[in-house]
Amino acid sequence: MPAFRQVGEKQLPNPILFMVWSPKRDLIALANKAGELLLHRLANFQRVWSLAPNENTGKEITALAWRPDGKILAFSVGDRKVVVLCDAEKAEVLHIFPVENPVSCMNWVDVLEESSALTTFYNSEDESNLFLPKLPTLPKSYSTTSKIFSEEKSDEIMNLLGEVRLNILVLGGSSGFVELYAYGMYRIATLTGVPGTCRSLCLSSDLKSLSVITDITSTGSHPETSYIQLDTGLLSDCLAEVTRMARKFTHISTLLQYLRLSLTCMCEAWEDILMQMDLRLTKFVQEKNTSTQVQDEFLELLLWGKSSPELQALLMNQLTVKGLKKLGHSIESSYSSIQKLVISHLQSGSEALLYHLSEVRGMSLWKQKFEPLGLDSAAIEDAITAVGSFTLKANELLQVIDKSMKNFKAFFRWLYMTQKDISFVADFLAEHFSENEELFDRKGKYFNVERVGQYLKDEDEDLVSPPNTKGNQWLSFLQESSHLKDSPLLFPSYPKKSLHYVKRLMEGAIELCLQKPAEIIGKSVKQAFSMSLYAVPERSENTPRLFELPALWNDKKASMHYAVFTMPEASPCQLYLLRRNTDPNRAVPNGLLALDLGGVPSSVDAVAPQYSCLDARFYDDETLTVVLRETEEEESSGRVLAQLAIGSALNCQEEFTWDPALRLDQQSGAIPVQSLVLENQWRILENMKAQHVAVNGIRKVACVLSWNLRHVRVFEMDVEDEEDEDRPESQDVSADRDQLDETLGSQGAGPEGEAEQSATAAAVMTEEPGSSSDTL
Repeated sequence: MPAFRQVGEKQLPNPILFMVWSPKRDLIALANKAGELLLHRLANFQRVWSLAPNENTGKEITALAWRPDGKILAFSVGDRKVVVLCDAEKAEVLHIFPVENPVSCMNWVDVLEESSALTTFYNSEDESNLFLPKLPTLPKSYSTTSKIFSEEKSDEIMNLLGEVRLNILVLGGSSGFVELYAYGMYRIATLTGVPGTCRSLCLSSDLKSLSVITDITSTGSHPETSYIQLDTGLLSDCLAEVTRMARKFTHISTLLQYLRLSLTCMCEAWEDILMQMDLRLTKFVQEKNTSTQVQDEFLELLLWGKSSPELQALLMNQLTVKGLKKLGHSIESSYSSIQKLVISHLQSGSEALLYHLSEVRGMSLWKQKFEPLGLDSAAIEDAITAVGSFTLKANELLQVIDKSMKNFKAFFRWLYMTQKDISFVADFLAEHFSENEELFDRKGKYFNVERVGQYLKDEDEDLVSPPNTKGNQWLSFLQESSHLKDSPLLFPSYPKKSLHYVKRLMEGAIELCLQKPAEIIGKSVKQAFSMSLYAVPERSENTPRLFELPALWNDKKASMHYAVFTMPEASPCQLYLLRRNTDPNRAVPNGLLALDLGGVPSSVDAVAPQYSCLDARFYDDETLTVVLRETEEEESSGRVLAQLAIGSALNCQEEFTWDPALRLDQQSGAIPVQSLVLENQWRILENMKAQHVAVNGIRKVACVLSWNLRHVRVFEMDVEDEEDEDRPESQDVSADRDQLDETLGSQGAGPEGEAEQSATAAAVMTEEPGSSSDTL
């Protein structure tokens, strides 16, 4: 009876480059060559959602990883050099951060070590909720130009924090690029000295070491694949302090994202129509023939009810009663929306930011605990000052909005209705028109009657019309006081700069205080072990490096690093297993083994054939899931999906003596060999050129991918396929599958295929509760 039950099969229109099972649900994430991110579920391989490439994310996905709680997907984009965090529930982009080099691999690990200090921290971490109000939900986008922020986001942004328990996203790329991000948000370490291009990464759950597979290219020779173990003992030794610091900085990073979105909503609430008054007045000044000031002409109209022909033409033909009413309504609506966003979002977010930065400053003063991690109290003070300046600038914007709304209302009422609020109108004319005409004559600029938009421009230039601070008693007192003028207790206000400019100053100051720990922790990481495995074989350009061995695994219970790989040039019928203790100072007996791939009989009396391994992934700590091919058969021969129990092989007593001067493939004959008996844990994959496999031992599932990266089959691994005998026609459905694979590019992406996918997605989203598989 064949093992494993097939539960789904699909032909896909685009080649699959990455496939990773969710750690918590029966869901698999796929990234294809078109730059799409797809989420499918186990049952019939139904599609849940897809995220198409766009200008914000890019289209060249280079790596993929799940957060350990299964709520967030991280993927890297090579053409934009960014890492994107996506909500697995709604296919929404929550956070994007840049990286220096394109990312070629990533690993997201949960830290499992417990201690009394951590338990206390876990229980008290949410105490900030006692002192800070809940951040209000951001409104929906005011326009459709920024699709990435088109939904209510604040709750989703808070989901970026995830569980209190520390988890770390590890990124690797070319030129030795390796970075660690706590909670996937805060860069906690930048590693130096890793040679070559990273192909695979695995951080141990106890944080004692990091396993890296790299391709190292030497001058005049072929690239060599090497295994490197890095000592990350500082993270392990200071786990409680690292968790506290990382959690606080993750709060800070999340709040910065919240403030960015709030400012985006404010910019969208400000409408272009508000510039109509400025544009009309600018044109009026350029075309008027009189030598009188614009202020004088409006004052004459205000006091005597008479206007020049030019002003009358402006009011009757350019602005018009209907246009002024529309403009007045737009100004009131827009200013009111911006005002609410400043009060409820910018100020709330800034207060929370100050709270968490103040706590980080307290940590930095506890030098015995946090100084080894690189917390710099001076940099944190600068960050606090920058947040204070941002708060002051937001307050200044509120005052400008309040005054502008009051004066604009009076001005428009006077123009198209009655002679009310004469004093406000006179003030408006005196303040806005005289200054603007001076600007126009002196600098060749334009009228700037509308004062709010200049605060929302992301420019380095000074404000065209900064607020008038003459007569401000507090500012006069500060200027006259030599003690207070330069006091560090007072936040600088930058009266001539925009809100965007001060926000960028704040982000820069916070970034500086985030960088120091990453540098210090990164420098503490040292290489503990390195082994050159084999020369990189020639490969097909259609095959992404993700699907090539070696594969890494962390045995959390035994505190072991595993690396499984093949060396076809040296021993085509053997699979190699390298073991290292997560503590680099502890040796492992029989740390290198060769597994003989015989033992899959084609019949009871037949001699077991020899197999070569096309792909191998760890199913759990003692089991490998492999895709095999008979070595004596042609390339088109059938494939076998099998489970290899490696527990018995690990009891081998024979040791391998490694010569560091040679590559491993040059001394493969001395590696101890263990034979494996597959028993009943295998299945022939008929009518499919299987090449790659992705597994999840917790969910007991596997996904097999064909050589052309378009044909997938999904299996439940701990269930026998009892329905095979009752469904003899099932093989007819997959007959000639290889031929279909080759022509799918021209036939499978048509309207029918899209309709099928849409119907499937609809079926998934409307499935009734109580299904045996997890749903989103």
